[in-house]
Amino acid sequence: MKASNVSSAPPAIEARGLRFSYRETPVFDGLDLQVAAGQMLALIGPNGSGKTTLLKLLGGALRPVSGEVLIEGHALPSLAPRERARRVAVVPQDTAMTFDFSVLETVLMGRTAYLGLFGIEGAEDLAAARQAMRRTGTEGFSTRLLSHLSGGERQLVVIARALAQQPRLLLLDEPTAFLDIRHRLEIYGLLSRLNVEEGLTIVITSHDINLAARFCRRIVLIKAGRVRADGAPAEVFRAGILSDVYETPLQILADASTGTPFAVPA
Repeated sequence: MKASNVSSAPPAIEARGLRFSYRETPVFDGLDLQVAAGQMLALIGPNGSGKTTLLKLLGGALRPVSGEVLIEGHALPSLAPRERARRVAVVPQDTAMTFDFSVLETVLMGRTAYLGLFGIEGAEDLAAARQAMRRTGTEGFSTRLLSHLSGGERQLVVIARALAQQPRLLLLDEPTAFLDIRHRLEIYGLLSRLNVEEGLTIVITSHDINLAARFCRRIVLIKAGRVRADGAPAEVFRAGILSDVYETPLQILADASTGTPFAVPA
């Protein structure tokens, strides 16, 4: 009998019938979303579309009114905080620190889910932190304080802290907000390598729809809490749907070297 090529593994993360409101303002009314293991997906859409709220629901920072989020087939509330942190790491949009820690101290915070009773890092934790810094190119300034870093360097450190958790799923909310184009490309390139070379499942919210299309193999377009399009960049980047969602005339061109679609004002 011929073996099936269809994987029976559950999605890395799944939203089923999510309903959520801020007081009397509904955001989602039965949203469904599946992200397979190993995907790199971008959530795009205009301000107020629900991207950040959805990421917070997926990461457990918010609880839905009804519906559920499953991580690798397990209902999110059923996972103990330590187990959740070992599966999912979140990079929030606001990464300001109350105290001015060094880079190494900050990255070691990602090991909290692995620490013992007394909360003291051991050799294994230090090795994981060092590896996370090597992957993000931040090991060279491990002793510097966060206040002495540029915005792009700080964002790389926050990503290194998330990687120190050794997660299988990484959720990032606008990871390149307020950064210049060089650092935006650097961070998207890093995330792409982590996805392609290490199989890390990644979900990103992004206002930079062209960078999202260049680096992510799947785009989910959201407006007013509804999925308006879902697929490869070439399938989602249609002038009609993007112009409607963003309420501005857009035309779609193709990058001459990569063939990746990108949107410009019409």
